Amino acid sequence: MAMIILIWIVAIEHLGIMLLEMFGSPQQQAQAFDMPLEYVKQPTARVALANQGIYNGMLGVLLIVSFFFFHGAVLVTVLRLLLGLIVIVALYGGLTATKKIWLVQLLPAAIAWLCTLI
Repeated sequence: MAMIILIWIVAIEHLGIMLLEMFGSPQQQAQAFDMPLEYVKQPTARVALANQGIYNGMLGVLLIVSFFFFHGAVLVTVLRLLLGLIVIVALYGGLTATKKIWLVQLLPAAIAWLCTLI
């Protein structure tokens, strides 16, 4: 049961990140992602953030719909794969963007992934 709750938290978190990246104000985005406001206001940066947002949103959606399409060992395998992808992307994001990603995205996904091993 704890695994399911953690995975739903990760999924909802990624949907929230999507909303922030796609529809947040430049001020919100600059603060959340430790980016200069002048950069975030640029049209190319806005497009890049929205593009990144759709990826985060799709990861959240895939985690959620997995519960409806898969069961048993297949479900656990799919969840491990998706959570593993989030862990890898968050590792990279923490190295290249802001260390906050390790706390906000990596840690919850890693804990949920570890729960799938139990």
